Amino acid sequence: MEQAGIRRQKGGAFLGGVTPLSVAAHELKSPLVLLRQLSLDLEMTSDEHDRARIIEQMVQVSEKALRLTGDITRSEAVQRSLFECTPLNPLSVCDDVTSELARLYQAHGRALRIGRIRQLPPVVANRDLLRRILLNFADNALHYGDVDGVVELQAQLLRERGRVRIAVRDYGPGLPLGSWRNLKNSLGQAQPVHARPQSSGLGLYISAQFADAMNARIGAIRHRDGASFYVELPVSHQMSLL
Repeated sequence: MEQAGIRRQKGGAFLGGVTPLSVAAHELKSPLVLLRQLSLDLEMTSDEHDRARIIEQMVQVSEKALRLTGDITRSEAVQRSLFECTPLNPLSVCDDVTSELARLYQAHGRALRIGRIRQLPPVVANRDLLRRILLNFADNALHYGDVDGVVELQAQLLRERGRVRIAVRDYGPGLPLGSWRNLKNSLGQAQPVHARPQSSGLGLYISAQFADAMNARIGAIRHRDGASFYVELPVSHQMSLL
């Protein structure tokens, strides 16, 4: 098992001459192309079962594209605004994420669940930013885990660091060491993540920005059977003393 921490570049600049606008356009192109194809398929079919299936796919693709555009907007706001961080229950945010993505996972014949988690102390975070980080991780895991596998939201208390780690764990083929090193070098920098070719890295870059805004950090762990992407958040010491 190998772990990589992720920090975003200062000033929001992307590496390798890649601009935020070009990366955002790349990310949005795929769902738009798919929506166009689905609309053509819908026009050509008269079977009610096929039409219902295509409409459901269009809804899910549209929702994913809307989440991405919302994240891009909030990413810009992070550069010039302060987000209020308050004590919150991290497990309640995990519940929100599993509920929000339930239909998307079902449409792909997959399941997203919360793993066995012991009692956790409150963390200091912005609820919306934390939710969007976990949504990005879970969207990513949907495409790269085993086709029939379960994706888990896991959490643990890192007592020696005074932090709580929340991870999205996918189960699937383990990444070769060379691919993992490439992934570590690309994470959070909005460059193509060659180990996971469908991603431009924009979602991870935005997640790193959101984490910085909350005095948190994101990272990844390589397993023999998949990977975990996580966010570490400071424990609320005031609430823990109550």
